[in-house]
Amino acid sequence: MSYVRHVLQQDEKIRYETTIHWIAYLPGFALLVLAGGVWLWSLKVNSMREFLAILVMLLLVLAAVALFSAWFRRWTTEIAVTNKRIIYKRGFIQRKTIEMNMDKVESVDVDQSIFGRLLGYGDITVRGTGAGFEPLKNIDSPIEFRNHVTAE
Repeated sequence: MSYVRHVLQQDEKIRYETTIHWIAYLPGFALLVLAGGVWLWSLKVNSMREFLAILVMLLLVLAAVALFSAWFRRWTTEIAVTNKRIIYKRGFIQRKTIEMNMDKVESVDVDQSIFGRLLGYGDITVRGTGAGFEPLKNIDSPIEFRNHVTAE
């Protein structure tokens, strides 16, 4: 059972759920492409074939670590808007949660780059009375998130 569903209060309903955007996988995919390029180059070069094979293996290991890390971060991050509050949870064993009641929300700031607008991700900062959330980085569909927070 997800954390958000576990902590729902009586008469509380989820309006919107999101997580980290798939762009988090990009560094791992870039390392895979680089490993493929080095492997293709090693087929043409005879003098450094052993060195290039080791480099390809290193790049593949780094790509696997980066992809697993991105997947794990996405899997362990939950962001939800309910009719009563905003819930943000990250982590697996060491869990960090931030919750803010909807009546305490003053504003929701969305920061999107050009690529963020094209691909549908961005950073969100929720500001409340007295405190706010840390910026939530690379969140999927940040405008839709903001719309569900600001909807009455």
